[in-house]
This record gives sequence, C-alpha cells and structure tokens, in this order.
Amino acid sequence: MSIDDVPDQSPTRWPLVIGIIVVAAGLFAALFLFGSDGDSEPSATTDTSTPTTEPAATTEATASTEPPATTEPPQISTTDPTMPAQPREAMWPWADTGLRFDDPTVAAASFATDFLGFTDPIIGDFQSGDSRSGEVEIRPRPDGELTVVLVRQLSDDDTWWVLGSAAEGIAIDTPAQGAEIASPLVLSGQARAFEGTVGVELRVDGNDEPVATSFVTGGAGPELQPFEGSVEFTNPGDAGGALVLLSVSPEDGSVVEASALRISYAP
Repeated sequence: MSIDDVPDQSPTRWPLVIGIIVVAAGLFAALFLFGSDGDSEPSATTDTSTPTTEPAATTEATASTEPPATTEPPQISTTDPTMPAQPREAMWPWADTGLRFDDPTVAAASFATDFLGFTDPIIGDFQSGDSRSGEVEIRPRPDGELTVVLVRQLSDDDTWWVLGSAAEGIAIDTPAQGAEIASPLVLSGQARAFEGTVGVELRVDGNDEPVATSFVTGGAGPELQPFEGSVEFTNPGDAGGALVLLSVSPEDGSVVEASALRISYAP
C-alpha cells in the first residue's frame, strides 16, 4: 500500500491536540496562581482575625500593682504631746501659753485684767490660807466693790495658779465648783447690781472670747436678792472652762466685781 492509500487523519487529531493544550494551560495557570497565594503572607491591613498576643506589660502591671501609699492620707495627730496639760482646778493662766507666776499677787492682777476684764484694779496683799494657797483682794477703785481671787501652787515648779474668784455682790449656788455642764446650763444664786442686772459668760480654756453670754436679774438695792436663769450654748467638746458672773459700772461699763468658778464641758 502506498502513502497515498493511507486515510488522512489530521481533521481528527488536531482538535484533540488543541484540547490537551488548553487543559494543560489551565492547569499551569491554576498552579501558578495557587502557588503564589500560598507563598505570600497576608497583608496587615486585611488581617481581621482576633489578636492572640498577651496584654501589654503596662496594662497588666496596672491591674496587679497595689495602690501606692500616698492614696491614703496620713493620720495626723491634733494633740501636741509636748504641750503641758491644764491643771484640773486651774482657771488661769492657760498652761499651753507658758505664762507662769512666781508671785501670787501678780497672778491675781493678771487674772483680774486679762481674764475678768477689770481696768487698772487695786490689788491687795496676799493672804495665806496654808503653805501653798491663799487669796488676794481686788477692787475697781479704793472704795469699790470687793472681789477675792483664790490662788494656789499646783505644780512642781511652785508657780501660782488662779482657781476662781468670789464677789461680795454675786454668790453662785448652782452649778457647783468643778461641775460638768451641758446645754442648757441652769444657774441660780443671789446678787445685787445696778438695776439688778448681772452678766453671764461661759468660757473655754485657751479662748479669750466667751462661748456664750446671757444675764440674770438679782437685787437692785443694797441687799442680795435671788436669781435664776439658763444659758444655751454650743458644746465645745471635752474641755475645761469657767462660768463668770459680773456686774459693770453704769458710768462707763467697766467691770466692778466678778465671781468665777471652774467648770468642765460634757464630752
């Protein structure tokens, strides 16, 4: 058989060849694309997965660190342990001032002017009651009303302290010497004064100004007459103080006599 006798198969073979080429090209393209995606790392901007890294060290430290000591204010003592305490019986001087008296008459004069409010009183001689106590008479003028200041040596340094005073024209029955008081304070006694008016002051240790003021009415003539009254006040706390009853001159308002007794305030 000659070549010319072999059937021509080209029409059948070319479509098959072309199909194989197309499939191969597709496989090659797929391998190229998927291989490139597998080799490259995802961009940070397209990563939407939840981070798995640990919290920053500063955040963890903040959560676990104890509060600093400065977050709690320090406890400050309001009491100076070096400050001397006021003697329980003493009305004057105030212990925390450092003021002390070696002479009982000087102590009485200071009490009359600086505590009771007398103006240039006449100071009498010291009259001894025992080896460590006594009294000193004071008057607003030589022929004026009499007030007796009671003094005593209370401390180891032998200095003099004032316990109180008693005026001829003002006698306090209640409260008693050294009483603990609360508001309202009820007081009674006998007095004589100009128009019968007797001023009332409540003092607290270390304060020049009264914590309360009022008045009671006694006799207006030469004889003592009974009085009663009450005083309301804001409690200054656990402290010592004094109840002062005084009468004043109708001419200039100066103090002419005063009775003062030691009290303490209920805590």
